[in-house]
Amino acid sequence: MHRTHHCGELRIENKGEKVILSGWVQRVRNKGGLLWIDLRDRYGITQLLCEEGRTSEDILKVARKVGREFVLQAKGEVVERFSKNDKMATGDVEIFIEELNILNAAKTPPFTIEDDTDGGEELRMQYRYLDLRRPAVREKLKLRHQLMQATRRFMDSSGFLEVETPVLIKSTPEGARDFVVPSRVHEGEFYALPQSPQTFKQLLMVSGFDKYFQIVKCFRDEDLRADRQPEFTQIDCEMSFVEQEDILNTFEEMVKYLFKEVKGVEIGDFERMTYDQAMKLYGSDKPDIRFGMPFVELNQYAQGKGFNVFDQAELVVGINVPGAAEYTRKQLDALTEYVKRPQIGAKGLVYVKCNEDGSFKSSVDKFYGQEDLKAWAEAAEAKAGDLLLVLSGDIDHTRKAMNELRLKMGAELGLRDRNVFKPLWVLDFPLLEWDEETKRFHAMHHPFTSPKPEDMEFIESDPGRIRANAYDMVINGVEIGGGSIRIHDKALQQKMFKALGFTEEEAQKQFGFLMEAFEYGAPPHGGIAFGFDRLCAMFGGSDSIRDYIAFPKNNAGRDVMIDSPSTISSEQLKELHLSIK
Repeated sequence: MHRTHHCGELRIENKGEKVILSGWVQRVRNKGGLLWIDLRDRYGITQLLCEEGRTSEDILKVARKVGREFVLQAKGEVVERFSKNDKMATGDVEIFIEELNILNAAKTPPFTIEDDTDGGEELRMQYRYLDLRRPAVREKLKLRHQLMQATRRFMDSSGFLEVETPVLIKSTPEGARDFVVPSRVHEGEFYALPQSPQTFKQLLMVSGFDKYFQIVKCFRDEDLRADRQPEFTQIDCEMSFVEQEDILNTFEEMVKYLFKEVKGVEIGDFERMTYDQAMKLYGSDKPDIRFGMPFVELNQYAQGKGFNVFDQAELVVGINVPGAAEYTRKQLDALTEYVKRPQIGAKGLVYVKCNEDGSFKSSVDKFYGQEDLKAWAEAAEAKAGDLLLVLSGDIDHTRKAMNELRLKMGAELGLRDRNVFKPLWVLDFPLLEWDEETKRFHAMHHPFTSPKPEDMEFIESDPGRIRANAYDMVINGVEIGGGSIRIHDKALQQKMFKALGFTEEEAQKQFGFLMEAFEYGAPPHGGIAFGFDRLCAMFGGSDSIRDYIAFPKNNAGRDVMIDSPSTISSEQLKELHLSIK
């Protein structure tokens, strides 16, 4: 056998036992008469010992050849270490080597296989199989495994069936761009890779499955960032004969279960907030509610005083930053430069310091007296020692800019603690959003989302006014999951397609199979999908999802390890009836 124990297993209780270990060389320390090898596997590190005069020359000769990342097999006796290491689980013992075999030699790796490695991200992605040897990375994938197993336990105990859906499907025009796959057999026709299993899980409800889930790979051809990959994983769920409240209650319990099982954390009740409230108070449909600083609209206090920047603005909005009145001019100038960055795009920043003596100091003292500034402070519930930060402009842009500023202040003041979790449901999204470029409505979620029953009357007369029977789960400012109650009636689905600008022919071509299925008795149904990679990153305290994916793509959507995407041969192109210009 290659081993009797793994490298994280042996303790002082094993003293005197004859064992066999196999693994990779973490480091070698040659002190002349003594030579130590740290042997590593997935489970830990055990120290091996050679000693001149006690260890045979044949073994010493092999040991002196050994370098970092060599694969070894060592046989020997477990002995008590003279100098113990309390930072290692195996630090009380070492193996006195009686036989040593090099199973595979190794080139010197391009970076150190340590938690604090000297390798940059691109280099580590190129040699991802080496990067995955680092315990810090392996722990992230272990966390992913634990979350996956806990999810399956919860879903199974709640009566859900895991059903796999197809990977080669039909391309549809809504949402992000599809990845398409040419058909060799059907010339000029293409499959698409699923952005989600949306229509299939609805068809499973028509089929009577009642409760479906799947931990499923999805694909979207979109611009990438830290929390996006071209291929990603969802916890995809659907239920029959449910209303919105049933969905919310079920998946609150699932998320509470995951936090308890995997992190040992009890998270509290989920707050609820409408989309309109979220945008008005936080400028975001995924607000971070670990800290306060809600927006305060100041139009009635700030306009009509001769300050044109405010007088001409659609919105004047501020936040109260508790205890920040002592910010220096240099710090305030830095905040001004921050909001003027192109990514945020504010034209400037106004501040009001609430001094300890009850007076106010502002960057717009020329236009506003003490009583004016006091009214601002009272509206924002600011106290002595607090700081008001104010932006102005058109409503949507100004709210988005203030959201960025609020998050920055939360981070600067240490209010965005990764070990605190504040869950939230955001409800009542707009069903449709107008696209100025295409001059038509698009579905804010997807075209199968049901309108709120009380807004159904506007489906033809005023579609922009309709709220969706939709919901997003947000934790710490990150959208973890989203879903909706679906349309299950053919006539309503046809009206929805019409509102989205589909002709009857287009709707039939793209979704005729679903429309026909609705004619055979579709139950009321709804569901939700969770971003599994984002959930892993949140549990692990990271911003990027890449570390929780075994073989991720870089920001350009490229796998630099296998050099993909890549060209294909002219013979393959010919088989697929394709030509490259």
